[in-house]
Amino acid sequence: MTVVVSEKKSRCGYAAIIGRPNVGKSTLLNHVLGQKISITSRKPQTTRHNMLGIKTEENHQIIFVDTPGMHLGQDKAINRYMNRSASTAIRDVDVVVFVVDRCAWTEEDEAVARRLENCEIPVLIALNKVDQLDDKESLLPQIEQLLERVGASEIIPISALRGNNLDALEREIVKRLPVGEHFFPEDQITDRSSRFIAAEMVREKITRQLGDELPYQMNVEIEEFSQQGEVLHIGALILVERDGQKRILIGNKGDRIKQIGTDARGDMEALFGCKVMLRLWVKVKSGWSDDERALRSLGYDNL
Repeated sequence: MTVVVSEKKSRCGYAAIIGRPNVGKSTLLNHVLGQKISITSRKPQTTRHNMLGIKTEENHQIIFVDTPGMHLGQDKAINRYMNRSASTAIRDVDVVVFVVDRCAWTEEDEAVARRLENCEIPVLIALNKVDQLDDKESLLPQIEQLLERVGASEIIPISALRGNNLDALEREIVKRLPVGEHFFPEDQITDRSSRFIAAEMVREKITRQLGDELPYQMNVEIEEFSQQGEVLHIGALILVERDGQKRILIGNKGDRIKQIGTDARGDMEALFGCKVMLRLWVKVKSGWSDDERALRSLGYDNL
């Protein structure tokens, strides 16, 4: 997808993608970049960390900040971490992209809107999932309501999943970026390490495989990441909080953990461009998701 901008001056800046859980933020980022770097699933709160996705064209560079979904009603340390990460991102960017569902406005959407009330940064609303509407004119009442609720500069109807109208969204972002040189090399697409992305790929497959069977008390650590000849060897430790969760994750005769490994290895080989030998094991670490010290040791450093 190529965005044409009439102004020839080089522009570079940060755009935070915010919104409630499971509204399509990570899907949007992956489609804009044309490559999967941010994990997705139908389960809310899949994204836990802010991640940069870098899109460079000839005369502009957009540094997208994919944030955890802002959510209500949960007060564990990990939930506080995710909300704080998303809130902090709003203060440190040049443009905010507020992703909302084309036909649903929830308490959590309202909570995000309240956080934007005194925002001095330009806000763009990405009205997602419009591909599921037969009558596009039915959007007009919602667009009017959104303009009343949020002081947005523009509302752009999109489909993150189908990639519809993302070029229009990108043009609106570029207009609002400051003039300046690019911060990152042209071929760099994220600030995260290969180890981090490998861990996220394993966590995505667990989330997709188990759905509601396994709560959010699950984390993945990469303990081995080494290239040996043409094979990349990756060892991942999966942390859960109870023995019962470990049994669910491993499955009958290890069938579930094997399928998770197969699915994750496929994504890793596509991303890293080589054969991957992936080993997974599961460990019980009670109470880690509500222990700020444990979370810091696991890389949740915004507590």
